[in-house]
Amino acid sequence: MAATPSNDRPATGQGPRWRAHGVVTTVVLIMLGVMIVRDLLVRRWGSSATPSADVTQRQL
Repeated sequence: MAATPSNDRPATGQGPRWRAHGVVTTVVLIMLGVMIVRDLLVRRWGSSATPSADVTQRQL
């Protein structure tokens, strides 16, 4: 029987490519986190007036 090649990362130049994918993923996750925090800060301290169309409050 012939030996089957490993299904892990190929040894032919795939190292930098996988590293680039990891960097891109990390940058995207950091940007997502920054945008979420910015949105929370803007909602908390951005406007002092209450929104005009608040659907969570009932008017009795």
